[in-house]
Amino acid sequence: MPRNVIVAQSGGPSPVINSSLRGIIETCKCFPEAFGSIYAGWHGIEGVLKEELLDISAQDEEEIALLRYTPAAGSIGTCRYKLKKDQQEDFNRVIEVFKAHDIGYFFYTGGNDSMDTAHKVAQLALERGLDLVAVGVPKTIDNDVGDSEFKLIDHTPGYGSVARYWMGMVQNANEENAGSCPADPVLVMQAMGRRIGFIPAAARLADPKREMPLQIYLSESKISAEALCDNVNDQLKRNGRCIIVVSEGFDVGELGETKDSFGHTQFSASKITVAQKVVNLLNENKLPVPGSARGQVPGTDQRDTCVYASIVDLDEAYKVGQQAALIARAGENGWMATILREPGVIYNVRYDKAPLEQVANSERAFPEGWITPNKIDVTDDFVRYARPLIGEDWASVPVISGRQRFARFKPVFAEKKLPPYALEALRK
Repeated sequence: MPRNVIVAQSGGPSPVINSSLRGIIETCKCFPEAFGSIYAGWHGIEGVLKEELLDISAQDEEEIALLRYTPAAGSIGTCRYKLKKDQQEDFNRVIEVFKAHDIGYFFYTGGNDSMDTAHKVAQLALERGLDLVAVGVPKTIDNDVGDSEFKLIDHTPGYGSVARYWMGMVQNANEENAGSCPADPVLVMQAMGRRIGFIPAAARLADPKREMPLQIYLSESKISAEALCDNVNDQLKRNGRCIIVVSEGFDVGELGETKDSFGHTQFSASKITVAQKVVNLLNENKLPVPGSARGQVPGTDQRDTCVYASIVDLDEAYKVGQQAALIARAGENGWMATILREPGVIYNVRYDKAPLEQVANSERAFPEGWITPNKIDVTDDFVRYARPLIGEDWASVPVISGRQRFARFKPVFAEKKLPPYALEALRK
């Protein structure tokens, strides 16, 4: 007897998050004997708690196919609401919603905290004797889900596209910097990445032969702001110009940070950015060449720009969604779909699974061996790891009347069967 499905997503989105969603939907539809109606939690677990379940089964096949070309989270929404251990009313509500809508399968897409939510739901199902299979679907541009030995998962969908974005950004920035260096010799670019340096490290993909005057500062570099200024001045004396890519988590002192609901620092919402502070320090200490330092702070465009999506990333995100559906069809509760790299020079991957309890709230560190001894660059080993993830060609983006064509779901929701509910953590 088929059971119904809820798919939801949480945390910051990525250019390929909807490709995983499409993989889940289309694979579930291949097995009507196991999977019944497919619903999406509107804005993640919040939608589940509020019983706001978008009816995916009622959507046109064309719109589902367009999920491949639709970035960010506009299709079904995301959230930053976390199910914490002491929120028993929230947990009870989840069970009530699942029972009311005959939910037998729950897919949750996201990063570390999202895998924790999926793990808690999987445990809850076991404790309550609920006939439910919960499966995690990895997604994070930070590439920090899993273990530092890359045995649980090699990389997460989303990272390859953001790496491609930074490759393109730095290539273009180098043209600007080279042309305008008599007046603007220093360009400081701030990359996302609170504590883990995979995103700023991707800047090296723009210059694998190390011909640019490029310096990369990860939060793990542990270099002082004063040392950064000295390094830049030395570069200016040699080359007359310098491009700096700095992690938003690089320690430059007080920024007036704010926190999100997960307790993570929101550098993009702080009073002053890391890039601006570096620019101020460089200009206050005076450069050894004419001109001034300038700053550039890309924001959420790092994760919502579909034209920079990696084709490899799009394909792998889809197959991760497929793998999650196959795990669920096999009745395996409490797992996350994974990508594992096969050994050898030629890039190839296989799709497997890892226990949610091992990846819930995990945080993979950037390998120390991939940071160069001078702490302002990354090694060729990192380049060899990341290069296959960005792909070769540009993604194809459907265009109508000059505008990108994204998936647009009809606002068809499942009929509510339960009383209204206020999220436990948000009650006054």
